[in-house]
Amino acid sequence: MALEASLRLHPTERFSIDRKRYELSDYEKVMGEADDHHQICPTIPRDRMNLYSDSAKKIALKFNKGTTTLAFVYKGGLALCVDSRATGGQYISTQECMKVRIINDFLLGTIAGGAADCCYWQRVLSKECRLFELRNKERITVAAASKILANILYSYKGMGLSLGVMICGWDKVRGPQIFYVDNDGNRQPGKLFSVGSGSTYAYGVVDTFYKYDMTDEEAFDLARRAVFHATHRDVASGGIVRVFSIQQTGWKRISETDMMELYDDQYHMARPGLENI
Repeated sequence: MALEASLRLHPTERFSIDRKRYELSDYEKVMGEADDHHQICPTIPRDRMNLYSDSAKKIALKFNKGTTTLAFVYKGGLALCVDSRATGGQYISTQECMKVRIINDFLLGTIAGGAADCCYWQRVLSKECRLFELRNKERITVAAASKILANILYSYKGMGLSLGVMICGWDKVRGPQIFYVDNDGNRQPGKLFSVGSGSTYAYGVVDTFYKYDMTDEEAFDLARRAVFHATHRDVASGGIVRVFSIQQTGWKRISETDMMELYDDQYHMARPGLENI
């Protein structure tokens, strides 16, 4: 009752934090007058929560991220390969992150950037693609799906989202398609993309050995080898190397291999300092 008495309220009238006529200065005055016997628990925030205030701008949501995702088009369809390590700064949170998101039976999305942002907005995209099918009685094209995502992200430009995704799929209009979409709403079509902190290493392998008229096995091995080398050199990439294929019949999971198995068995990488053992 100390608070109500100090604010000179009627005995039957209770203090409500929603009442606008009590200013913060009055509340602080009451706080100063409270003795040890009548402790007041403050429930009114001292400052208005404004994300664009000077104090809020000092709280920078900057965290180091890392991944390696790769996709390219070849004669038989589209090959897609990702790692599975999720990091937050120098901390490895998991080695089993699924960085390929299923949008529909002919569309896949990759994760690079903030895992929560990528997962959430690609789930939204999956919903929009399904609604498109129900309205138009036909499957959405890869270009239209990527445009929907780009338009959504553009409306949130500058609000702290972190995405660098590839929308990969097959449609009856143009066949295998890849579109890169980022958190600023940028959208770029292409035949070969690698996104993430390990992308420079993956590009080095793919640019050396890529050719359009590869067989399926050659394409899958090239994608696997490129991402493996990225996991070997990039500290933020690692875990399981997953390979997917997208063809006219839809997407298919090709392989999931731990990078250490590839290191020791398939690619026979030399371990420094162990040559004479």
